[in-house]
Amino acid sequence: MTARIKNLCVIGTGLIGGSFSLALKQAGGCEKVIGAGRSEETLQKAQQLNIIDSYETDISAAVKDADLVFVSVPLGAMADVFEKIATGLKQAANEKAVITDAGSSKQQVLQLAEKIFTFNPGRFVAGHPIAGTENSGPAAAFAELYNNRRVILTPTEKTDDDAIRLVTELWQQAGADVETMDAEHHDKVLAATSHLPHLIAFGLVHCLENIDDIEDVFRFAAGGFRDVTRIASSDPTMWRDICLNNQQPILDMMKRYKDELDMLYNALDAGDGEKLMEVFQHAKQTRDKFTH
Repeated sequence: MTARIKNLCVIGTGLIGGSFSLALKQAGGCEKVIGAGRSEETLQKAQQLNIIDSYETDISAAVKDADLVFVSVPLGAMADVFEKIATGLKQAANEKAVITDAGSSKQQVLQLAEKIFTFNPGRFVAGHPIAGTENSGPAAAFAELYNNRRVILTPTEKTDDDAIRLVTELWQQAGADVETMDAEHHDKVLAATSHLPHLIAFGLVHCLENIDDIEDVFRFAAGGFRDVTRIASSDPTMWRDICLNNQQPILDMMKRYKDELDMLYNALDAGDGEKLMEVFQHAKQTRDKFTH
């Protein structure tokens, strides 16, 4: 049977949370969506765009009748948001509510959840949608964001099976392909495939800020430059928090990449075309193998 819930609470109604709400509304997966967050202006915008049906700036009040709470806030705000969710669910004696998140780092989120959600242990399902754009805010949300995109869930041995099943089915209704993974493995994989590329993009643009003729650099930028640096337009707060929450796996990948850059620098400095050709050919073969 296709899952359908009565009350969905979305905390953080920007691109990720807003798109989840729109996708479920379109699929008929929920009856009512209440938004929550700190900015009333953002919540009003989300309501105007029919992302949510109503809103509360008090998170504890927003979650009281929720069947599912979807948390889409920067990782640095998770602890405070989790505390307010726990308070609201306790006050309402709502032990059945399932809580899930969209954080890009999973080990620290799971540690927070285990510490805070003692009232309803097992009802938290850690998740991460591998989807997004460089845009943010409610106006960036759209129902098709998750179509044919992967969502990774990282449940633990303590997570209730029915909670995992509900979150899985709702993500599938949103159009996503759902996979499960160990949280430590998730953080290593995402450090390589998402977090490092974002740091490279931010670093490259920052590197070019103070060179001569910076206006011409962007004016005559070709497609490759735009493709590589597009994600440098992503939310700085979110990416600061991701880096700090997944620090060691990202540092490990940055060290590997730094060593690679040093090798390329030395090959170019020495005029070693054979070495450059070897690296470029291997890189092309690897990418073609896994992306075709």
